[in-house]
Amino acid sequence: MEILFDQMPNPFTYFVPLFALLIAGEAYISYREDKELYSLKDSVASTMVGLGAAALNTLTKAYQIGLFFLFYKLFEPLRVEFLGYDNLGWTWWVWVLCLIGDDFNFYWHHRFCHTIRIFWAAHLVHHSSNKFNLGTAFRNGWTIFLYKPIYWLWLPILGFNPVMIALCMSFNSIYQFFLHSTLVPKIPVFGQVFNTPWVHQVHHACNIEYLDRNHGGILIIWDKMFGTYLDKDKHLETKFGVLHPPTKHDPITLNFHEFNDIWKDVRNVKSWKAKFMYVFGPPGWSHDGSRKTSKMLQQEWQQQQQKAAVQASQPELVTS
Repeated sequence: MEILFDQMPNPFTYFVPLFALLIAGEAYISYREDKELYSLKDSVASTMVGLGAAALNTLTKAYQIGLFFLFYKLFEPLRVEFLGYDNLGWTWWVWVLCLIGDDFNFYWHHRFCHTIRIFWAAHLVHHSSNKFNLGTAFRNGWTIFLYKPIYWLWLPILGFNPVMIALCMSFNSIYQFFLHSTLVPKIPVFGQVFNTPWVHQVHHACNIEYLDRNHGGILIIWDKMFGTYLDKDKHLETKFGVLHPPTKHDPITLNFHEFNDIWKDVRNVKSWKAKFMYVFGPPGWSHDGSRKTSKMLQQEWQQQQQKAAVQASQPELVTS
């Protein structure tokens, strides 16, 4: 069975009313219990960024699906010759494998968005709010759609139908909407395998010890497998946002200010190595050590914790 691109259903259409209802409910609970989960300025910024992201996602959908179809058809003769099939079809187990493969792709795409500065510039807008609420889920970067499909190309090469891949990507995004809330408590058994709002709060926090953790989409097992998992400390106050927040909250600034900063850094150094690192190095890297990466900050924090622990364990001197 083949499904054409123009016949592909849009899952988001069916979930928009539920999203709106849940956001309204969360805002009401915030108001009733004085939790300050929302602010007018922040909500307007998230809405404007979200509308722009939705429009650009729609405009680039044809490019993404077209790219998948290109590799799907290009490698079809090789699949027939070396693997013995032309495509994987639409059976239930293919859907399961595609969902798992999609989530694996998202993990690495998301992880590199936090460890490579040019990708962080595209992703930073999603973390720019100091609020953590369901509306934050729509605060997505406008340029991220241009390079994101690259991580998924191996799926059409293996014979997964491009429409199936696109639908799995949509299902992943829909699931992640529900991760952006502080009102959901820790879920013991489910949370061992699946991503939950409890651990996603860690991902959105700017506490030094929480930086660059929990990159998973639907599944949290990738973080556990590749060493980026960290459970939330219920005794630690979670601070949301980024270490160096933008000074303005208009959608243009939120989406492009880091790209502008990259250009300034590249222009102000002569070394080609330094220019390369300012683009493809980790966020916070600097040629003169004037700034620090998240790993540097975490190493300093760990040293401070160890020093404090040693001092606390030493007996007090008793003077007669």
